[in-house]
Amino acid sequence: MRPLVVVDVVGLTPRLLEHMPNVAKLGAPSELRTVLPAVTCSVQSTLLTGAMPRDHGIVGNGWYFRDVGEVLLWRQHNALVEGPKIWDDARKVHPGYRVANICWWYAMGAATDFTVTPRPIYHADGRKSPDCYTTPPSLRNDLTRELGRFPLFSYWGPKAGIASSQWIVDAARLTLARERPDLTLVYVPHLDYDLQRYGSSGPEAIAAAREIDTALGPLLDDAAAAGAVTVVLSEYGITDVSRPVDVNRVLRSEGLLSVYRQAGMEYLDPWTSRAFAVADHQLAHVYVRDPADVPRVRSLIGSLPGVDEVLDEKGKAAHGLDHARAGELVAVAAPDSWFTYYYWLDDELAPDFARSVEIHRKPGYDPAELFLNPADPLVKAKAALALARKELGFRYTMPVVPLDPSVVKGSHGRLPADPLDGPVLLSSESLDRESYAATDVKSLLLRLGGLQQM
Repeated sequence: MRPLVVVDVVGLTPRLLEHMPNVAKLGAPSELRTVLPAVTCSVQSTLLTGAMPRDHGIVGNGWYFRDVGEVLLWRQHNALVEGPKIWDDARKVHPGYRVANICWWYAMGAATDFTVTPRPIYHADGRKSPDCYTTPPSLRNDLTRELGRFPLFSYWGPKAGIASSQWIVDAARLTLARERPDLTLVYVPHLDYDLQRYGSSGPEAIAAAREIDTALGPLLDDAAAAGAVTVVLSEYGITDVSRPVDVNRVLRSEGLLSVYRQAGMEYLDPWTSRAFAVADHQLAHVYVRDPADVPRVRSLIGSLPGVDEVLDEKGKAAHGLDHARAGELVAVAAPDSWFTYYYWLDDELAPDFARSVEIHRKPGYDPAELFLNPADPLVKAKAALALARKELGFRYTMPVVPLDPSVVKGSHGRLPADPLDGPVLLSSESLDRESYAATDVKSLLLRLGGLQQM
């Protein structure tokens, strides 16, 4: 058995690897054939279980929870991931196998020995403070003392940048040095930010690649010094987009999506809607209450500019996405397009959370949260005032996010048309294939760790 360090550099592609010498020195990259949807929660779950979404149940970064009647994104409990994970299989061979999870998703409640995952403090007065959750709890104290609090506001939002990824890398280095786990999983999100802001073909993408490569260098050196097999992989590639698709607004205009109004703001009403979509980058799960409406809804969405295809039961099955959590229909965007979650028809009636970074209240993914509203000349002053209120202990809101989706220039989620725009896999041990399916990775890691026959 050999120690194994697996670094998930989200957004890494062969094109960006050319600008990342520290990562590239691991060896020749292999193509990683990802799953649909090519989004973090679904792909990571496939990598760790070796199963398709139809089996592990993670059909996106969020979905409509029919049993509670709510759209919920970015849940954290590992029990949502169905089936045995890599550590379960490893412990059948080596019962004492020790695992550290440094910010891979669905970390809470997982049967890992060491866990670090972002978890804000939600104060009773509505304030939110940066922090993380760890097991054992003492690990949080150690990391906070040596690295400072987890920099939540650089992990997502308009200030998202290298600071959060640097903190994660440093946390992984400390855990690797002190605890010597058999398997160390590290999630590094930095490429997600500027590639969604500016696209993948501009100088910003190259700069981001160089920045994260520099940060990763010491971790890769530490892994080598510890005698670990190091694997660097990614979940998807981000490509340029220019066309947002307002799928929910179309469903509403056709009388299929319902809202309710409070305090002059409109909220999605999933309980009475005949059809609505949970937008997730370039994929949208469309939930249709009455089976008789499915043909009409499919025809309506399929005719929208920017929609490549609409998967029915047969189409979902072909992609391994036929799980009960999936929508009755699944819309896939064209290569230059992505789906907004917007359901209101007048911005004056948008809910207050629409202009804020609020990943748990929006019924869909919102990449505009990466921006300060360029149309508001006072946006920085508003942000400064909100921060001042926060520091003084007052309630505050941060209404700085634009409602214009055209600012977003990069997206992902559909299967890549070109392997150069897709995810990659590299290893410090020679790989025996030029291409691996995402479902192959679990077995590959067990072999590299000496827990299965080569």
